[in-house]
Amino acid sequence: MRMRGRVRTGLKGWGGVGAMAAVCALVLAFALLLPLARSQGDAGTGAPGVAHAEQAADVDPCDNPSIKAHPEYQTLAPSSVDGSTIEKIKARKGAKRKLWVGVDQNSYRWGYRNPNGGPGADLEGFDIDLVHRIAQDILGDPDAVLFKAIPTNQRIPAIQKGWVDMVVRTMTINCKRLKDVSFSAPYFKTGQQVLAPKSSDITGYDSSLTGKKVCAAEGSTALLQLKEGEKRFVAAKDIRTVPNQLDCLVRLQLGEVDAVVTDGALGASQAAQDPTVELKGTAPFTTEYYGVAMSKDADDLVSRVNQILVDYRKDTAGGWQASYKKWLSATLDRSPAKSEPPPPQYFRKS
Repeated sequence: MRMRGRVRTGLKGWGGVGAMAAVCALVLAFALLLPLARSQGDAGTGAPGVAHAEQAADVDPCDNPSIKAHPEYQTLAPSSVDGSTIEKIKARKGAKRKLWVGVDQNSYRWGYRNPNGGPGADLEGFDIDLVHRIAQDILGDPDAVLFKAIPTNQRIPAIQKGWVDMVVRTMTINCKRLKDVSFSAPYFKTGQQVLAPKSSDITGYDSSLTGKKVCAAEGSTALLQLKEGEKRFVAAKDIRTVPNQLDCLVRLQLGEVDAVVTDGALGASQAAQDPTVELKGTAPFTTEYYGVAMSKDADDLVSRVNQILVDYRKDTAGGWQASYKKWLSATLDRSPAKSEPPPPQYFRKS
């Protein structure tokens, strides 16, 4: 599989806080988003012998204890059949005959512009590799992708408004989001952690945050966890929110906040960017899974992505493990064992 992006920009490296702030500003400006027709696809079937949790459209999935406990199970069984959603993607003409995908452009080693990756700085990273594999399977060309940079707080609106076919952007599967979008099976295991300066007296997600200014991105799982944390320990002095996750690192570097709450996988990459910060605590304080987010109407696309994920994890030479080794082994464990999601379960029937 060819590992190369095709989105270009004039950025010339990170260049410290100023350049990183410029990157964050560019995220908000990346909005060349076109309407996309959506339709009902073929429904997948769930795993046999499992109690399934079905939800009406107007019911909050978080009210169902089984869904709240394991939102990552609420997906459709794998299928290679082309349904109406995939057929419409394939029917696009000319330069538009691509998979439209919402990604990050500034998460180091996940989805970021490599200043040395070509004349315009190609998009690279673990999430980007997965996008190329999906495009290869659906359109027969790993480079048949129209990347659209989406801020953290715009991931769900981008799907609901038809701006993208899917979002592959370190997006945690949780019950709250299941009301708005559909998810694939998990493709990565992570959890929330605290990022703070090495010199800080903060020790983790505990009472050491008392009186501190803490940053989290709008629309992120980190923000939900941080607000819930107020019930378990003395609250932070101030919770600062930003549109995009990397903005928190910039605020931390500028001394505007004392700590950041984020996924440990993202935090490890940010610590690799800035050696003056580190993850606090010995391990994540939650267990979460990243999934590919798609429209509630795109059942055939969900099932197809789940089949791709099955094949991607089996491909030890050029699939999930190879991508982990290339992008993440230097910032996370050398062994991918802690980051591999468990065998998928497909509880959703339609």
